[in-house]
Amino acid sequence: MKRCIDYYLLEWKQEVHRKPLLLRGARQVGKTYAIRTLGSTFEHFIEVNLEQDRVAKAIFERDLDIKRIIFQLSTHLNKDIIPGKTLLFIDEIQQCPSAITALRYFYEQIPELHLIAAGSLLEFAIQQIGMPVGRISSLYLYPMSFIEFLIADNKPHWVKAILHHNPETPIFDQLHTQLLESLHLYCIVGGMPEAVKQWVSTQSLRTITKVHTELLDTYRQDFSKYGKLHQIKYLELLFAQAVEQIGTKFMFTKVGEYKKRELAPALDLLEKAGLVHKIFKTAAQGIPLGAQADLNGFKIAFLDVGLCQTALGLDSAGWIHSPHSNFINQGALIESLIGQELLTNSDPIRKQDLFYWRRNSRGSDAEVDYVIQLNHTIIPIEVKAGTSKRIKSSYLFLESHPSARYGIRFSSLNYGRDAAIHTYPLYAVALVLQSTNPSMKLALEYLTSSHNA
Repeated sequence: MKRCIDYYLLEWKQEVHRKPLLLRGARQVGKTYAIRTLGSTFEHFIEVNLEQDRVAKAIFERDLDIKRIIFQLSTHLNKDIIPGKTLLFIDEIQQCPSAITALRYFYEQIPELHLIAAGSLLEFAIQQIGMPVGRISSLYLYPMSFIEFLIADNKPHWVKAILHHNPETPIFDQLHTQLLESLHLYCIVGGMPEAVKQWVSTQSLRTITKVHTELLDTYRQDFSKYGKLHQIKYLELLFAQAVEQIGTKFMFTKVGEYKKRELAPALDLLEKAGLVHKIFKTAAQGIPLGAQADLNGFKIAFLDVGLCQTALGLDSAGWIHSPHSNFINQGALIESLIGQELLTNSDPIRKQDLFYWRRNSRGSDAEVDYVIQLNHTIIPIEVKAGTSKRIKSSYLFLESHPSARYGIRFSSLNYGRDAAIHTYPLYAVALVLQSTNPSMKLALEYLTSSHNA
C-alpha cells in the first residue's frame, strides 16, 4: 500500500546532509512496512530488531564505539554494511536506550550511512534519555488518510479529482455522492493499515471488526509496558472514556471516582503512546496558536476513526444501509474524523498539535471545532456532519479576530462559498492543506504517480 510517507523517506534518502532518522508514531500505523518499502530502493537492506535479537542488543550496550558496532553487527548478521549503499534499519530501538544515544555518533562518524530507527513505544525511551538536538531527524506517521485509503482501494482517479479540483466551483453531483459513500466506508474501516488491507482483500465488515478488536486488545496489553502498576486501572478507564468523550471538553469527573491528579498523568501516557490526541483550547489571537493555549481546557481525538467506532460498539452496517442518517447522528465522530485528516495530511517533519476555540458568554456561546494556521493566516474550521448551513460560530470568530480573513466549513455539502466562509466537502481536507504546503502537494502527487507505475 502506497503512503505519502514513502515520498518523505525518499526525500530523506537523497539529502546531502542527512542525519539518522527516527520514524515515530503509534503502534501498528505502518512504520515498519514503510521502512521496508524504502529498503527495497537500496542495493543492501539490513534490518535488526533489538527486542528479538539479544546479540544485536548486546552489541549496542557494550559502548559507543561506532566502528566496533558496525563491524560486529556485520559479522553477527553475515551481511556487509556499506555506507552509501546500505540502509540499516534498527527496529524496536526503545529496547536499548544506548542504541538511541549511539545515533548521534553514527551521524558524526559515518554520516554517509543511511540509518533509520523505529519502535512501538519509542516516545517513552526518548523521554527517559533525551534526544541529541541537531544530530537526529524525525518523521511522524499517523494512520492512513482518506486519500491513502482511496489509493489502496484502487481509486486513483478519484484522488486526482479531489486534489486538482477548483474549490470555487461544485464538483459534479455523481462523483460527490460517490466520494461521500467512500468516506462512509472510511469511517468504518479507518486508517489502520491492517484494517485497510483486509477491507481491500475481503470487503468483510466482520473481518474489519475483528482486526480492530485485536488492535484495541494489543494497545491494552501495552499498558503494563509504560504505566506503573497502580496506573493500569486508570489507563483502562481513560482508554474507554477517550472514545466516550470525543467532541466535547474532556472531563475527568466523568471517568469515575478518581481524582484528576491521579488520572491526568495516565492520560498523558496514552497521549505519548499516540492512542489519543489532545485538542487544546486557544484564544487564537496570534501565531503560534499554542502560545495562547489553555492546557487544561482540551478535547480528545482518538487515534483512528475506525478503531473509535469499534471501541464504541457502533453498528457498522448502519453506514452501509443508512449512511446519511449515520453522518447526522455521529456528529462527534465526524468532528474527530476531520481532526484525524488534519493530522494525517500534515507535514511529517514535526509533530502537529490540534486546537479549537470557544467563547463562553451569557446568551452568546460559540465554538469553532478547529483552528489552523495556513502560512501566516489563522483559519477557523467548523465541521457539520450533514448539510446544515449554520455557521454562526465562524462569523463570531471572524468578528473577534481581525487577522483571520476567512473560515472553512467541512460538511456533506458540495463546494461553495457563503461570504467569508468557504465550504468544502468532508472528503477534501487534503485539498485545503496542500494549497499552502508545496511539500505535501509533491507527496500527494507522488502517491498517485507511484500508484500508476
